[in-house]
Amino acid sequence: MKIVSRDRWFEVEHRHDGICLIHEPYVRPFYRCNMWHVQGREHDVLIDSGSGLVSLREQLPWLTEKPLLAVASHCHFDHIAGHHEFDERLVHPAEADILAAPDGANTLATDFVGDDMFEAHPDCPLCYAEYRVRAAPATRLVEDGDVLDLGNRVLQVLHTPGHSPGGISLWEAQTHTLFSGDILYDGPLIEDAYHSNLEDYARSLARLRELPVRTVHGGHFASFSGERMRELIDAWFDAHRLN
Repeated sequence: MKIVSRDRWFEVEHRHDGICLIHEPYVRPFYRCNMWHVQGREHDVLIDSGSGLVSLREQLPWLTEKPLLAVASHCHFDHIAGHHEFDERLVHPAEADILAAPDGANTLATDFVGDDMFEAHPDCPLCYAEYRVRAAPATRLVEDGDVLDLGNRVLQVLHTPGHSPGGISLWEAQTHTLFSGDILYDGPLIEDAYHSNLEDYARSLARLRELPVRTVHGGHFASFSGERMRELIDAWFDAHRLN
């Protein structure tokens, strides 16, 4: 398999409104976590932290120029393996135990980390048997309705279980922007993980559908409009005959 240097492992795409997408281009799209960096006047937020194969802080030192809140949208390996690098780590209580004591089973790493996941490896071949998600105990637990005040912008925590019990989305009402994690993105959804729950999934999607969303930044694949969000949610309910 192709080997790439660590300084090429991440790509950064700057969006409007002080938001940028960080991702790992050599991880294939189905497995590739979107890491969303949201800039505020006093604090920044990083939503999810990727595979952990290459250090975010080492390769992207500007991430911590301001105090940074590293938020876990949920605790599967592709979203939390870089969390140990940051001082402030936020997660919903339902998955705090996973963030504090991750293993191959509870993070799904055992099920998914393998050749199919990669176009290339960083620097040296990856031994899958040695892949580990490092413990990153939460410094703050966040519940539904909590807010993250960045000084000039506010993100509200929405508990959106279904994909996993502690899944959260972040809602910026001022800009009508939703960071949806893995409860919804424009691609094949995972709703049969060991702790997924379809009834929770339905309630979470019904709740999101009522929001006046303009833009959705999901946990995987490309961002999309609020209109597309409603189409995806309606299609999910049609497919599950739950509407």
